[in-house]
Amino acid sequence: MKRIITIATAALIAYGVAFAQETPKWIRKNDISPDGSKIAFSYKGDIFVVPATGGRALQITTNESYDSEPIWTADSKSIVFTSYREGSKDIFVTTAEGGTPKRLTFHPGNETLRAVLPDGKVIFSANIELDTDFDGFPGEAQLYFTDLDGRRPERITSLPISAISFAKDGTIIYEDWKGYEDPMRKHHTSAVTKDIWAYKPISGSSKLRISAEGTFTKLSDYIGEDRNPVFASDGDTFYYLSERDGKAMNIYKSSVSSPSEVKQLTFETKNPVRYISVSDNGTIAFSYNGDLYTLKEGGEPEKVEISIFSDQKEKDIEKYILNGGANAIDISPDGKELALIIRGEVFVTSADYKTTKRITNTATQERNVSFSEDGRTLYYSAERDGNWGIWRTSLVNKDDKYFTYATEFKEELFSDEGETCFQPSVSPDGKYVAYLRDRTELVIKPTKGGKTISLLKGANYSYIDGDLSFEWSPDSHYLLTTYQANGGWNNEDIAVIDIDTKEITDLTLSGYSDSAFRWALGGKAMTWESDKDGYRSHGSWGAEGDVYIMFFDGETMTKFLRDKEDAEIAKLLDGSDKKEEEKKDKKDSTDKKKPEKLKLDLENRADRIIRLTGFSGRLGDHYLTEDGTKLYYEVRLESSYDLCVRDMKEGNVTVLKKGVAGSIIPSRDGKYIYIASGRGISRIGIAGGDTKSISYSGEYEFKPMAERQYIFDHMWKQVKEKFYDPNLHGVDWDYYKQNYSQFLPYINNNFDFQELLSEILGELNASHTGGRYYYRSGLNLGTLGVIYDEDYEGDGLKIKEVLPDGPLQLAYPEVKAGDVVYSIEGKVIKAGEDWYSILTGKAGKKTAVTLKKGGKKEVELYLEPGYSDYALLYNRWVRQREEKVKELSNGKIGYVHVEGMNSPSFREVYSKALGKYRNTDALIVDTRHNGGGWLHDDLVTFLSGKVYVDYKPRGQYIGHDPYSKWTKPSCVLVCEDNYSDACGFPYAYQALGIGKLIGTPVAGTMTAVWWESQINSTIIFGIPQVGSWCVDKGYYSENHQVEPDILVYNDPASVLKGEDKQLEAAVKEMLAETKADEAK
Repeated sequence: MKRIITIATAALIAYGVAFAQETPKWIRKNDISPDGSKIAFSYKGDIFVVPATGGRALQITTNESYDSEPIWTADSKSIVFTSYREGSKDIFVTTAEGGTPKRLTFHPGNETLRAVLPDGKVIFSANIELDTDFDGFPGEAQLYFTDLDGRRPERITSLPISAISFAKDGTIIYEDWKGYEDPMRKHHTSAVTKDIWAYKPISGSSKLRISAEGTFTKLSDYIGEDRNPVFASDGDTFYYLSERDGKAMNIYKSSVSSPSEVKQLTFETKNPVRYISVSDNGTIAFSYNGDLYTLKEGGEPEKVEISIFSDQKEKDIEKYILNGGANAIDISPDGKELALIIRGEVFVTSADYKTTKRITNTATQERNVSFSEDGRTLYYSAERDGNWGIWRTSLVNKDDKYFTYATEFKEELFSDEGETCFQPSVSPDGKYVAYLRDRTELVIKPTKGGKTISLLKGANYSYIDGDLSFEWSPDSHYLLTTYQANGGWNNEDIAVIDIDTKEITDLTLSGYSDSAFRWALGGKAMTWESDKDGYRSHGSWGAEGDVYIMFFDGETMTKFLRDKEDAEIAKLLDGSDKKEEEKKDKKDSTDKKKPEKLKLDLENRADRIIRLTGFSGRLGDHYLTEDGTKLYYEVRLESSYDLCVRDMKEGNVTVLKKGVAGSIIPSRDGKYIYIASGRGISRIGIAGGDTKSISYSGEYEFKPMAERQYIFDHMWKQVKEKFYDPNLHGVDWDYYKQNYSQFLPYINNNFDFQELLSEILGELNASHTGGRYYYRSGLNLGTLGVIYDEDYEGDGLKIKEVLPDGPLQLAYPEVKAGDVVYSIEGKVIKAGEDWYSILTGKAGKKTAVTLKKGGKKEVELYLEPGYSDYALLYNRWVRQREEKVKELSNGKIGYVHVEGMNSPSFREVYSKALGKYRNTDALIVDTRHNGGGWLHDDLVTFLSGKVYVDYKPRGQYIGHDPYSKWTKPSCVLVCEDNYSDACGFPYAYQALGIGKLIGTPVAGTMTAVWWESQINSTIIFGIPQVGSWCVDKGYYSENHQVEPDILVYNDPASVLKGEDKQLEAAVKEMLAETKADEAK
C-alpha cells in the first residue's frame, strides 16, 4: 500500500500537482522514540514523524481539529496524542505510519497527556474527582492512567502534577504545581515556581499510586523554575529544564541519588529550551526557538533539518455575512443611516432597510465612529502600520447622498502621522473633531485642516482603551470630559472645557464616582450618573447609582421643576403658544442661524443639582429628552437590565423593554433613541414608544493569517505603551518582536498562536500576562454531588462520600456512603468500563438514575445533574478547616476563608467573624488559593478594629464600638497560590502590623491588569499596567515576595494524609497570643 501511495504522489508531481513543501518552524511539543530512531512532533495542529537525523517528515494525522502532545509507546511503533476531534481534548493512539486513531478517554473535560509506560499505561492529568483523604484545595487536575484499550481511568494521585517520568524500579520524578502563573513566564524567582520531586512507593505496592505511604524527596533547590524532568535509562540520572544560570531555560543533568550534583548541558542566553524527551540510548530531543534539536551528552546540539509535504488547511480569506455584534454606532444627521463597527470593520447600514455597505476591509482594527455634520464623511479610529490614528472616509461623487448606496469612497489619515489617537467626535457645527491623543490628552482639530489644539493633558489615566469620555455641547463651544486630576482615578469627576479660552472647570468635585455624562436641555444642563446616594458593596468595588441633573442657570431649573399646571400658566403669561406658532411658520423660510455661545452660570452650581431617578439601582446608560419630560434609563430590576422610562412630571416609571443593556444614542432631531447591545440595535420612538429592530447584513472577509499578524503587532505596541514599568523590566522588546514574529507564517490555529503570545509576553517576567485562547467545546459532564470509591471493582459506581446539598442528596436524602449508582438512563455502568460518556451532556437535564442500596434494593430517581461539583467541594474544604480549628482550639478560635477578593467573600468573612465567631478569642483569616480582585483595604480595615467604648445599660454589656470591625487578635494564612490582590492584602496586613502571616512566601503579583479582548473574541492577552508602590519599602510589589512571619510548608505527604500543617501552626499561634493577652 505504501508503494502505491508513493507512485501516486510521484505521478501528481509529474503532472504539476505537487504538494507544497516547507521547512517547518514553531515546532513545540515533541517526543523521541525509545529506540532513538524517530521523533514525533506537533506542527500546525497535526502529528508528524521525522527520522532523528532529519529528513522528510511523515504526516501521521490530518484531522481538521487540533492534535498535539505526541508520546511514543515503549516499542516505538505507536504514538499516543491528544486531539479535539470529538469536541473536548481527549487522548488517542495511532500507529507510527498513521491510520485511523483509536480514542482512549471519554471525559468531556480536558485531558493532558503526561507519559506512556512500558506496560501500556497511559498517564494523563484531568480535573475529574478528588480523593476523599486529600486535603488540597479543589479545582486542580488529578493524575490518572488508562491503557491502550481505553479502560476506565484510575486515579494515581490527587496532587496536581505538571510533568512526570517513571523509572523501571517504580521511582517517579515529577514537576510540582503550587499555584497559578502563566507557564511561559520566564526569569521569575518566587515560591510559586516549579520544583522537581522524587517519589518512591512503599515496597510491595501492587497499584500505581502516589500516596502518603511512599517517600517524597525534593530534588531541586533553585528558587526559580525547575521543570520537565525525564529519566535516563539507568533510572537514576535525569534531565530537566531550569533557569538556574539566570539567563534562559536550559537543559541540566542530575540524579535521584545525588540531586545536589548538577551539570548544565545547553547554554542558551536569549530564548528558552522547551519540551525535552530522551531515548533509551541517551539522545535528548528538544525544541528551541521554533526548531527541533537533538543532543548527546558531551556533544553539541544538532538541529534536525525537516521538510514537510502537506496541503494548506487554512484559507487566506474566508467570507462571512455579519448580522450582529455591532459594538459602536453613530446616527447620520438626517437619521437615514447608521455607522457601525462590527468585528473591527466600519459598516454603514440603512435605518429602514437591511442594506449594508462595508466601508473598510482590513485585517487590522477599527474602533469608534462619528458622522460629519453633513453626513458625507465618517471619522473613525484605525490601527494601521502599528499605529492608532484618526482616519476618515468621504463620499467622492457629489450626487451620492448615502454611504449605503455609494460606490466610490476616499480614505485618508486625519490625525497627525505617528501619533496614537482614537475616539473621534465631530462637533455639531462640523468645524472640529475632538479625540484622544496618547490615550489621555483631549485635543481638537479643524475638519478643514490646521493645527491640533490641546485642551486637557496630564490629568487623566486610561486603564482600558475607551474608558475616558467626552461630549460636545450643542453650540460646539464646550466639551464635557472625564476628570481625574490630583489622584482621582478611583473617584472620577466631570469637568467642562471652554474650547475658546481652554478654561477647565471641575463641575462635580465629588468623592464619589461621576460618569456617563450628557448635555441636556439644549446645553443648559448636564445629566450624569453617580453612586453618591446608592447602596455600596460591603467590600470591594461596586455601588448602586442614580441619574442626576445639574443646571447651568437658575431659569432653566425653575422651568424644569414646574408641574403641568405651572407650565400651562407660564405659557399663557409669556405667550409661549403664540411664539411656537410663529416659529413653525418661519421654520422653512429663514436660513439656519448659527447658535449663540451658551452662557454657563457655574457659580453655585452645587445648589442646582436634582436627583432624577426615584430609586438607586445598577444602571446602564440614560437619556433625558430635549424637552426634559422623559428620562430613559437602563437598570437591573431582576435577572436582566431593562429599559425604563420615567415621566418627569408625573413621576411614574414604566418598563419599556426588558433585556436591554447598551449605549443609548439619540437621533439628531430628538425623535428617536437607538440602543446598541450585543443582541442587536433597537430604535424607539420618543413620542409613542414604538420599537423597531434595526437589521443589517454586512459582507465580511476574515483573513486569519493577517489577523494573527495584526494581533501580534497590536499586542507588542500595547505593552510598549501601557506596561506599568516604562523600561519593560529591562527587556529588549524590539528583539523579541523580531524573533517571535518570524514564526507567525508557520501558525494556522489559535492554540499555537496563544502559546506564541504567552512566550513573548513571558519575556517580561511579569504577573498577569500571557495569551489566552478560550476554546468552547459545548460539552458538559453531569455531576451527582458524590465522591466515588476508586477501589470498588463491581458494576456501578460505589459512593465513598455524599456531598451535602448535591443533586443526589437533594433528590434522595437517604443516600449514603456505600450505596451504588447502578445505571444512568437505563444503561448499566459495567465494571471497568469508562462511564463518563453516559453522563456527558446530562448537566441541567432531567435524568433517570438507579441507585442500589445494600447491594440489593434499587431506588429509581429522576433528578437534574449539576454542571460542576466545585462549589460543593469548596464548601466541604472550608467545613473541614472550620471543624479542625474548633477541635484543636476547643472552640476558642474562629476560622474564615476568603475565597476571592470581592464583595461576596467579604460578606462571608464579615458574617462569620461577627456572628458565628463573635465570642471566640481570636480569628484565623485564610487567604490561601485566592486568585485576587480588590479587597485589601476593606479587609485590613475590618481586622484592625480597637474597642474604644462599651455599651452597658444598667451594667449589662450589650455591645461595643466599633461594632462592625474585628477587635481581637487575628492571623492570616498564606500560600504559594495567593495571587494579585491576595498578595496585596497580606502585604498590607503585615505592613500595618495587624498580626502575623503564617504559611509560605507569596509571590509579588499585586498589579492591576487589563485583559484585552481582540477582534477574535476568543483571544485575549494581559497587560499589567498599574503597579503597587510599597511606600514603606520603596519599590513596586511586583516580583517582591511577601515573606511570612511563621514559615510553614504543607508537604505532599501531609496533604495526601488529610493534614494541614499551616492551619495547625495558625491555631497554635493564636492560642499562644490569646494566652499571653490573658496573662497581661
